[in-house]
Amino acid sequence: MKKQGMVIPHEHGGWAMVIVPFIIGMMSGKPQWMHLLLFLAWFFLYMSSYSFLQMMKKNANRQRFMKWGSIYSSIAILCLIPPLVSHPPIFFFGPLLLVFVIVNIWHVKQKTERALINNLCAIIIFSLGGAAAYLLGGGGWDRTMAMIVIYNVIYFMGTVFFVKSVFRERKNKRWIAYALIYHVLSVIIPWILGNPWMMIGYIFPLIRSFVLAGKQIKPMKVGIIEIIGAVQFLIFSVFFKI
Repeated sequence: MKKQGMVIPHEHGGWAMVIVPFIIGMMSGKPQWMHLLLFLAWFFLYMSSYSFLQMMKKNANRQRFMKWGSIYSSIAILCLIPPLVSHPPIFFFGPLLLVFVIVNIWHVKQKTERALINNLCAIIIFSLGGAAAYLLGGGGWDRTMAMIVIYNVIYFMGTVFFVKSVFRERKNKRWIAYALIYHVLSVIIPWILGNPWMMIGYIFPLIRSFVLAGKQIKPMKVGIIEIIGAVQFLIFSVFFKI
């Protein structure tokens, strides 16, 4: 009998969304050692939610998903206690996150996980991780927090449009047009919001989409491109201080 190991998410986009918004939020405030515990809590919450959602999607290996989901969530709770005690306002993210998680669960039950609204809700969840990191670092419920969420949502929704344009919707000309229009708008929005330097972080995705949308690309190459895009977005976001 094949030994079943840990449940580990394999989507590169998921890992980027766990890490990038959090670092941006942390660097927008004042980094402190408590951020390490908050990140571990955030990391294991992602691992546990992935495990539980997989359990809902698949009939096989449900006990394995339940086991690891429970382990991950227990670790997450333990890591979350010190940040909550030191900074109770972080608790208010809980109900908000729960609303978007419920939407994700509903789509899993309906077998429509790839729906655009489901992707948007998942991205908002990850972006709120950046807002929590900012709050822990001395930030407030202010414009900077809103910009952390908005700019991350804009960027990662662009990755959704791009990935669909080279895989499932590669032959859909209307979808490709939507993807290109979206990326043009994503460059303009930072200027409208009063952060013109942030436009630079969206130029790489814009070029990527105009060059590659509609073309057949190997998943590995797409993954590398997405990693490069996420890294440059992180660097520019931190450098220009959202």
